[in-house]
Amino acid sequence: MSGPEPSPVVLTTADGGRLEFTCAPGSSVLEAAAEAGATLPASCRQGTCGSCHASVTGGAYELGPYSEQALPADERGRGDVLLCRTFPCGPLTAALPYEQSRILYGGIPVREAVITALEPVAQDTVRLELRLDGETDCQFDPGQFMELQVPGEETKRAYSLADTGNWEGRLEFYVRLREGGRFSSYLARRAAPGDRLTVHGPQGAFGLHETGLRPRWFVAGGTGLAPLLAMVRRMAEWQEPQPARLFLGVNEPHDVFGVRELAAVAAELPGFQYEICVWKPLPGWSGPTGTPADRFAAALPELGGVAPDVYVCGPPPLVDAVLRAALLGGVPPEQVHRERFLAG
Repeated sequence: MSGPEPSPVVLTTADGGRLEFTCAPGSSVLEAAAEAGATLPASCRQGTCGSCHASVTGGAYELGPYSEQALPADERGRGDVLLCRTFPCGPLTAALPYEQSRILYGGIPVREAVITALEPVAQDTVRLELRLDGETDCQFDPGQFMELQVPGEETKRAYSLADTGNWEGRLEFYVRLREGGRFSSYLARRAAPGDRLTVHGPQGAFGLHETGLRPRWFVAGGTGLAPLLAMVRRMAEWQEPQPARLFLGVNEPHDVFGVRELAAVAAELPGFQYEICVWKPLPGWSGPTGTPADRFAAALPELGGVAPDVYVCGPPPLVDAVLRAALLGGVPPEQVHRERFLAG
């Protein structure tokens, strides 16, 4: 007696590409795609990060355990899923929120890199710069991430790139040092320029969308600035004409970073504005206060009814607050692009 048959799966990308394969019983859609030679954007592969988000358009399926921070109940109710936790119960179709170019055929690139700079930029945040070993071709899309691995160890951690693709082999990251974190502990206690790391990527679906001259607004919480900084740096390099505004929020004044980098973008990109706000101001702080979601919501009426394209990256509570503010402010959900990150 034969067992259950594999389920046919059809995935459609945002630019109309199609990916067809079969999913064996007990395999997730993410696993089945990889088995077919297509690596879809993903990070944790455990239902906790949200990087493999998609929308089912037809067919039955079961969802394995996942974090509601990665897939909130309202999104789940609309048929959104995490592909690492999606198990088809027959033919399945789904829409992917990214273009076909974000799918890696042939696996995730794995290369060696050398630490060229490691410097504190805020109380618990460091700037990490790497150079690919023996390579100068370092092309990626702003918004993507790399998984970094200490040679000889199994642990990998995903960090968004803060610079833009280049021919110098340069990779730049901002890392929040977390007490007890494996990679954080390495950076805080042992890492030094000249050390070698293994880098897996680039990966990820977060990135800029071409939508004409609509304003682009960016909202970042802490090191969520990294991918958004890459985006506005790309806009400056290409002298893109869309009006752009960035809101960065941190907890306390000693957490502020990125001022020099944002000022450099403002000097090169006409129409770019930015502000940094502090949630818990101390005596001596004279800048904006509150959260970046608050500042974003308060500024939306200034556009006179024009809905911007919104890019938000940060902890789940910030992303959810921006989504609510955007909805109340008349921004269509399809114009809000987000990347949640969870402590790891």
